[in-house]
Amino acid sequence: MQYEGVLTKMQTEFGNPIQYYLVFDNSFLNVNQLLGRDIEISFTGFSCLSCGKNKKIFRMGFCYDCFYSTPAAGDWIMRPELSTAHLGVEDRDLAYEQKVQLQPHVVYLALASDIKVGVTRKTQVPTRWIDQGASQASPLVEVPNRYLAGITEVALKEHMGDKINWRKMLTNEVASEDLLAKRLELQDFLPDEVKPYFETTKEELFTLEYPVQEYPKKVTSLNLTKIPTYSGKLVGVKGQYLIFEDNTVFNVRTYEGFAVKINV
Repeated sequence: MQYEGVLTKMQTEFGNPIQYYLVFDNSFLNVNQLLGRDIEISFTGFSCLSCGKNKKIFRMGFCYDCFYSTPAAGDWIMRPELSTAHLGVEDRDLAYEQKVQLQPHVVYLALASDIKVGVTRKTQVPTRWIDQGASQASPLVEVPNRYLAGITEVALKEHMGDKINWRKMLTNEVASEDLLAKRLELQDFLPDEVKPYFETTKEELFTLEYPVQEYPKKVTSLNLTKIPTYSGKLVGVKGQYLIFEDNTVFNVRTYEGFAVKINV
């Protein structure tokens, strides 16, 4: 059967294991049901997630022009501490920025390779952790806007990492850490204006199970611009990666805005 459409990040459903879906305009695939089967992925063109034009994707599913104009790709997306909507100050589109920035955000600890600190909107819990391939995660503090979450992350990065080693995540080399103990340890390093929110944030530990039949011993990334057609046996899904039997991994999120045909 053939499916055709523009890649966007896989939609997920929390469960044991997590359920993954590739969603196109006129169809969708439950990726879990493809485990153990051969899949062919063919790159057929581009479709910018903003303007829809067949223009080379630059970053985040956007062409170059849209990346530097759409409010969905402002610097505050990757650097929450740059958020200014709480001050009524516009970056690209104040109405959009107020909608996204002025809502509850969670600063969290996650364990995908080594322990890391991160930020997400409360509505994206646990989706954000799933997308990162975290084995465990725990909310550290819930705050009312993105700016407060951002300055918290900046403060905590002085004491721990904020990046995931994606190779270790995919080979399941996960450090042994006590997230709840680390949560208490980091309390003293919170910015003063954020410390009151620590006591009101529920202490929780989330454990995430992924549909993986076999973890690779090493990984090789599939580059669709260099290898426009690839076929292999799917043996797992973790984070936003498809894992194949020959140790090839495909990061769906990297290829947002790429038009593809998928044969299963």
